[in-house]
Amino acid sequence: MKKLLCGITFLLFASFCYGQQIDHRDMKNGDLAFVGAEKENLSGAINRVTQQSKHIAFDHVALLEINNDSLFVLHASGKKGTVRENFWDFVRNQKKDSQQLAIFRLTEEYATSIPTAIQQAKKLLGKPYNYTYVLNDSSLYCSDYIERIFRTRNVFTLQPMTFVNPETGTTDAYWKTFYEKQGMEIPEGKLGCNPNGLAQSPHVSFIGNITLHNNSPSRCKFGQGRRQHMLP
Repeated sequence: MKKLLCGITFLLFASFCYGQQIDHRDMKNGDLAFVGAEKENLSGAINRVTQQSKHIAFDHVALLEINNDSLFVLHASGKKGTVRENFWDFVRNQKKDSQQLAIFRLTEEYATSIPTAIQQAKKLLGKPYNYTYVLNDSSLYCSDYIERIFRTRNVFTLQPMTFVNPETGTTDAYWKTFYEKQGMEIPEGKLGCNPNGLAQSPHVSFIGNITLHNNSPSRCKFGQGRRQHMLP
């Protein structure tokens, strides 16, 4: 009964807070931006086998960096590999039906790990994207990149991966074809991570959603004197 009540409380909380809107100027250095998942293609396939709550459906995650009042994103991109780019360039590259970013923030206990994590993220720039999703040191996928840069503080944990569609109880058809084309066995049970799992970490908390219609390049600066947006 206690577990049931806790679950109901979480669902009610999630229903309320995941509708909360914030302005891009409310973001802080070291925040995490999660991109909403689509229903089809690779995005949908990732979400189908990793979604843990109907309120959390993400297929990509990036680290935010504020530097000299400008906002940057550090992330592992399928097209570019690990890159650092202007936030609004990142926004413009998102799919039209992923119109919101969910912003999460490290809890106070773990906020001190942000400067080191950003340094580590920059050391890993230039690596290609890992389309096998099997962990290695030569290529990275989005959640792997984020988990790795915070690994010394154990902000996130690796979990056995699954490619089973919970609705059918069998391996998702997309992933069967995906790995057949690569000549690989499906890495079922190997350790890994995913955006939905990272968002469930007890060491991060949801701050609010940012709607992606205010994506003018002229809004990429925070303005002078807004130091509250620097390191927490």
